[in-house]
Amino acid sequence: MAQASSMKLLGSRNMSCIVERMEWNNKMDLIAYGTEKGEVIIQRLNWQKIVTFPTPGEDVRVRSLSWQMDETLLAVGYSNGKVALLDAESETIISGLIYEDDIKKVYFSKAITCKDNLWSYKCHSRDRHKRFLPKLQPLTNIDPCLKTLDQKSFPKGSPCFLVVIMRSGKVHLLLLGALQAGSIDLTQHVMHPEQFDVYDVRLNGDFNAIYALLRDGEQLKVLHFHNQVLQDSMEPMLELATYCAHILETKNYINDTLQCITEAWETVQFEMDNKLTKYANSQAYGMISAHFMELHVFGFATLDFEEFLTLTEKGFKKIANSVDLSLSNLQSLVFKQLNGAAVHMFYFMNTILGFGRIAHYFESLIVPEVANDAMRACGTFLMKVREMQRQIDSLVNAMKLFHSWMVFTILRLSHQEIPDDMVFTEEENARLIEFFHCMEPDSSDQETPPANDGENGSTIKVTRSKFNLERVGQYLENVNLTQPEETECSTLWDQILQENECLRNSRLVVPQDIDSSLIQQREKMFNAIDEVFHKPTESISGSFKLSSCVIIGDLPEFADENDDFVHCTYYVNESSDPDAKCDMLAVTVSWQEVVVLEFNPERCTLRCTRIQLQPGPFTIQLHEDYYNLRFVDLQFYNEQSLSMLAQTTTPTPGVRPHSYFVQFSLSSSRNQSTFHRLGPLVKLMDTTLTHSIHNNPEGVSFKGLDGVCEMLAVSGSRKVATVLSDRKRKMTIFEMENNDDEDDDTEMSQASFLEISKESVMAGDTEKSES
Repeated sequence: MAQASSMKLLGSRNMSCIVERMEWNNKMDLIAYGTEKGEVIIQRLNWQKIVTFPTPGEDVRVRSLSWQMDETLLAVGYSNGKVALLDAESETIISGLIYEDDIKKVYFSKAITCKDNLWSYKCHSRDRHKRFLPKLQPLTNIDPCLKTLDQKSFPKGSPCFLVVIMRSGKVHLLLLGALQAGSIDLTQHVMHPEQFDVYDVRLNGDFNAIYALLRDGEQLKVLHFHNQVLQDSMEPMLELATYCAHILETKNYINDTLQCITEAWETVQFEMDNKLTKYANSQAYGMISAHFMELHVFGFATLDFEEFLTLTEKGFKKIANSVDLSLSNLQSLVFKQLNGAAVHMFYFMNTILGFGRIAHYFESLIVPEVANDAMRACGTFLMKVREMQRQIDSLVNAMKLFHSWMVFTILRLSHQEIPDDMVFTEEENARLIEFFHCMEPDSSDQETPPANDGENGSTIKVTRSKFNLERVGQYLENVNLTQPEETECSTLWDQILQENECLRNSRLVVPQDIDSSLIQQREKMFNAIDEVFHKPTESISGSFKLSSCVIIGDLPEFADENDDFVHCTYYVNESSDPDAKCDMLAVTVSWQEVVVLEFNPERCTLRCTRIQLQPGPFTIQLHEDYYNLRFVDLQFYNEQSLSMLAQTTTPTPGVRPHSYFVQFSLSSSRNQSTFHRLGPLVKLMDTTLTHSIHNNPEGVSFKGLDGVCEMLAVSGSRKVATVLSDRKRKMTIFEMENNDDEDDDTEMSQASFLEISKESVMAGDTEKSES
């Protein structure tokens, strides 16, 4: 039997809490693990912690971890139905998805590589918008907890699928983490949905089928679903997913900008409330406008009004500057950030509408009529942004004039010298009169006559206007406008639309919604955009067809505690040899038996290898531990090797089980495999034989481990293996494929243990001192 000298101990540490999940990055020396507290910790091979992501809620557990290939992006599935994308490089949460059910597993597929068949229409237009669309300005004054700027709502790097598996049996596919690329409910394809459980669902290497490992009654099955839309439309889907990701980013930017605008507007209201609105609320409705008009026209004021002006003389300039600054900030947010985001959204939807007209490629993904409605909704939102911008500009100019007039009036009433340049023109006087007149609108904001509410006879009042700031504030409410913008047919285009009903109602013309607020129009736009992306989900979901059912074993009764032996691992062999290229799935079908399945989609064949830990009738004499082994965990090391974790099952009470790391070579067992043609139903139990792992001494190696080991994580590209022991509180890391002498290996191991022991003691002393 092969020796285990190819493994070198790098070190081990006792963790502060139970580790429930762990996963190695395939390219960098990064390992992520989830704790019983719901935290996700990323650290290096030398135990240096990179970042700790807190739990998303109380009593939330980490269900699954998956690194994006060759990237620092980690997908995490939680028990509360949340899927988070975490970036170890920037130490930020990029985005999240919320589902209503508990998560079983999430993972990133391998990178998608497909031929570019769209050259005839693309005209090198991929991401061409970056050349001429204005770059969205940073939002510097947003709350950090709400900030999503410079964060992508989709994974970086090569395009790939994000697959989310629910415990209920529903599977969701997302392309670039943004486009909903179909879903399937596995319970609709089983004979015993009341005795159903899903263990894993994987995309094949060609991205046109999925393998679902599940329980159906008392049978362990692998269901193979083919999808014609995924096979025929991968390149158009990548194009659509790219723009979907841009749209999601723009959505986040619009929401963040509106949050900033709301905060800036609340600042304006707060500054006005300090002095001006307090005085306004103390007067009867209509008197404020009359007092200002009287003071402006006749030059005198009542005693109360003059007292108000005197009291605010010292701080009025400060109030005016603060209000002007807040209005200027609000004006900039609308003119630059929000207007730019609306232009981006209109461009992206217009591009998708253009895709929809290329029916040969996008017929199954885009409905042109729905895309046109979404594009018009984006145009209406852009017009509403411009409308709000005009209202803010009008308010800014009016407030600046009003503040200048207030300073002029205070100086005059206090008999101070008035500067020579403080003179108002006839036009400015007319604008002041109009501003005073509009302070308290005549109809909608008047106090209603005393009315009984039916029981206590109290007077019902309508909320009064605060210097008519509602002309801007109404756009930030999710209700219809109470003071719509007065429109006049001032341009030739407006006159044409007014006179031509057919043109006004044409789908080619963007409509103007006069009564809706900005918030309402945003919701209409988002809903219209969501309708566009329902089509690819429906097309892909409806294209899943069950092509083969492979029965690989029997299971005990449902909900039996002895059925938790099922562990599985998946690997895509991307060999250039058509015979070797396959999708590999290894499953433990009992405590002592593993089935390795190799699906060849081009040949429509299945290679099956069954191995067991129990010795065979012709096995040579073994150590007594090898007669009582069971599988605990397994994972593909690479396309040629399978790493497994095994324990002894001695019935002697008080004796701790022994643990072994098993490295099994798949190539050494080729002559023991069976071939099968993939048909509607394949029963492997009737046509395959199980071989003892001990009968292949050249293809297997055993490594004894300290403690009771319960979980395994390996990486063939990084040549490392990690084992959890001592009730998942101790993590041990090994270097694989080490060619050093055994003596050197021992010295390195002892040195590592010595260093780690010192560090553990120091850490313990530190914790005691802190407590």
